[in-house]
Amino acid sequence: MEIAALFVSLILTFCLFHLTTALALGVSLDPFNQKITLIDDQVDTVDSPVKCKLQNSTRPPAFSMDGDYIIGGIFSIHSYIHTVDSNYTTMPEPVRCKGSINTRELRFSRAMVFAIEQINNNTELLPGIKLGYQIYDSCASVLVTVHVAFQFLNSLDPVFYIGNNCSQSGMVMAVVGESGSTPSISLSRVISSFNIPQVSYFATCACLSDKQQYPNFFRTIPSDQFQAGALAKLVKQFGWTWIGAVRSDSDYGNKGMASFLEAAQKEGICVEYSVSFYRSHPQSRIQRVADVIRRSTAMVIVAFAALGDMRILLEELSREPFPPRQWIGSESWVTSPELTKFSFCAGAIGFGIQKSVIPGLREFLLNLSPSQVGASAVLTEFWEDAFNCKMKKSAVGDMDMCNGTEDIQNLQSQYTDTSQLRITNMVYKAVYAIAHAIHNAVCHGKNVTAQCRKLTKLESKQVLTQMKKVNFSQNRYDVSFNANGDPVAIYELVNWWKTETGITEIVTVGLYDASLPAGQEFQINRSINWMEGSTKVPVSVCSASCPPGTRKVLQKGKPICCYDCIPCPEGEISNITDSADCLPCHKEFWPNRKRDTCIPKPVEFLSFQDLLGIILATLSVLGACLAIMTAAVFFHHRTSPIVRANNSELSFLLLISLTLCFLCSLTFIGAPSEWSCMLRHTAFGITFVLCISCVLGKTIVVLMAFKATLPGSNVMKWFGPPQQRMTVVSFTFIQVLICTVWLVLSPPFPIKNLTTYKEKIILECALGSAVGFWAVLGYIGLLAAFCFVLAVLARKLPDNFNEAKLITFSMLIFCAVWITFIPAYVSSPGKFTVVVEIFAILASSFGLMLCIFAPKCFIIIFKPEKNTKKYVMNKDRI
Repeated sequence: MEIAALFVSLILTFCLFHLTTALALGVSLDPFNQKITLIDDQVDTVDSPVKCKLQNSTRPPAFSMDGDYIIGGIFSIHSYIHTVDSNYTTMPEPVRCKGSINTRELRFSRAMVFAIEQINNNTELLPGIKLGYQIYDSCASVLVTVHVAFQFLNSLDPVFYIGNNCSQSGMVMAVVGESGSTPSISLSRVISSFNIPQVSYFATCACLSDKQQYPNFFRTIPSDQFQAGALAKLVKQFGWTWIGAVRSDSDYGNKGMASFLEAAQKEGICVEYSVSFYRSHPQSRIQRVADVIRRSTAMVIVAFAALGDMRILLEELSREPFPPRQWIGSESWVTSPELTKFSFCAGAIGFGIQKSVIPGLREFLLNLSPSQVGASAVLTEFWEDAFNCKMKKSAVGDMDMCNGTEDIQNLQSQYTDTSQLRITNMVYKAVYAIAHAIHNAVCHGKNVTAQCRKLTKLESKQVLTQMKKVNFSQNRYDVSFNANGDPVAIYELVNWWKTETGITEIVTVGLYDASLPAGQEFQINRSINWMEGSTKVPVSVCSASCPPGTRKVLQKGKPICCYDCIPCPEGEISNITDSADCLPCHKEFWPNRKRDTCIPKPVEFLSFQDLLGIILATLSVLGACLAIMTAAVFFHHRTSPIVRANNSELSFLLLISLTLCFLCSLTFIGAPSEWSCMLRHTAFGITFVLCISCVLGKTIVVLMAFKATLPGSNVMKWFGPPQQRMTVVSFTFIQVLICTVWLVLSPPFPIKNLTTYKEKIILECALGSAVGFWAVLGYIGLLAAFCFVLAVLARKLPDNFNEAKLITFSMLIFCAVWITFIPAYVSSPGKFTVVVEIFAILASSFGLMLCIFAPKCFIIIFKPEKNTKKYVMNKDRI
């Protein structure tokens, strides 16, 4: 835009310099091949303006018609200009167009003529007023566009005024054009100073919405700002994150692509390459762009290019085979049937202006008589190119003369193709918008009651003011402009379908309405054919999507779309595709195997369904049954010498306590609860103290019995049965007291252990007070140690008290079990802590059971002959 502005400024400065020089020196200078000749040497009065005459300055219009108010039109009917190197010794030749006619642009210009003639025949719009037109060919050149702009300011009048009171009677009221954004910028900069409204039908550069720079600019086609955003959303919708970008090296391409890249960056889309070109660039430049496309890895190419530029690029690409690519096109070229001949572009998608129907236009376009054709140089050239004949005799060329039998009805050309009127409708609406603005400026009333002041002098500024307020419907198409001079942005999503016959057709597959809420702009109502006729959406990514359970790590030195996928760390998940981070699970949850969701941690405890739980429960019940059976055997043989010799009362109490010891281990199995946690530890502590107290009582009885056999000793009367019972109760009461204090101050309680294992929850009983727990164990250990010492002292007493040996051995096992229990208990994880505790209980209980009662039961059941007083008193018994 800055280059174009500088170019126009230089032109204007050049013109003013030559005008000033001409006035001062009275000479003819000609920057645009025009001679300015001073007519009056003297200025008689201040009110008499200086009059200048232009010689050879005007370009002939392609189409023209007089009227009460003139509307200008400028179209790129040709694509190139004939340039001649100036030698600065002769007058340069007038700028001439060259190349073949762009029949599509010719249709646009004829549509303008059709609209004006339709308005002139309308009794409701501008009744009694005739609109005229001056339509020019710009040759798609900024130079020619600026030249034509000056002619719009002075019309065809060969005399113009340069004094303070210059007349504006020759100016056009408004201008329809231009096709391209760069020529439109130059045109606007020239005519905006004269407040002439400009309505473009095809200039889409977002820069033209700047009312500070282009206050007179309006357009009936949406701005590229909307199209760029729509293209970015389209690319994102199909999951393409790695694309190539090509553009025209013009205001349209550069600014449109800049808007697209900005929108694409917000959508997380990366661009592998972005190259520009222009149709007038050297062939080597075009070839380099084609080579970049061939070498690229991106499967999708977004082309923001003008039709003429795109044609040159596709011709270059068609010369050599290259890998298939998915083309995404801007509306400038993707709706042009002219390019569908390039079969490798089949499957292309892009946005186009909505198709429309203009009643009567086709008949108007085809209604060309030989006289009409002969009267217009442009139509003559079109006719001769279309039918390969000459309208007039010429010494050059071998073509035949046109004889009037040429049938335009059957001509296959973009001029006659009205099946997809898109931009044509933009021209049609532009003309009607200007007509409505003129109507509102000179007419009062509406419809049939309108009264128009035909003779009222109308200034272009009035038309510009009314253009901002235009709001009407024509052929069911709404026309209005926002504060920036832009219409509502509505696009069709078009797709190039390759038919079975090999012909590529442009098919509408959806709609994009920028006025709808975010996320609802797209309406795709037909299936899309992709490149190579595939119905599957092509994939174009630098790196494959990271599945849930992984996160993206950018590759060093590459765009953000190039990354590696690494699994989430332990304890974290990602539940979306292409996640940048992993999220930790809640402390009671853990990732599943794929690490894409958090699932509740399994709760683990020693249950009755576990194999270990079943084995330990079985051993507990077995031990209890064994103790009960032993008690039954002792009770049945309670009068036998071997039972009587072993203090039967303490023996029965010991068997009951052992039964409770075996059964208390069952409280450790199952899900911990508040009551079970308090019960298991207290029951264990009390029953074991009861058990050890009985063993201690039996040991003391052995010692007392030995003392009683000494002469003069009466020890047994101080440690008879009442004292034995009192000893057991006293020792047990102390443990009960310890347990009570523990339960009152800080009892055990169930907890979820989340630290031992990360992937599961251990349901266990917290000790509450560690002091209470170790006090219970310490008291048991103290009694066991005391009992062990007494048993050791009594082990060598006379043989009739040989039970001390068995007690010694049982206490040795008991102490060994509980000494090894402490490190095993502290180091065992999870439910194995409970297993160790149960094992210690069962091992020590079985040790007491087997050591003290097994030999006696064996004699009672299997050796009854030894169950005699003589044998008990025998020195050699077992």
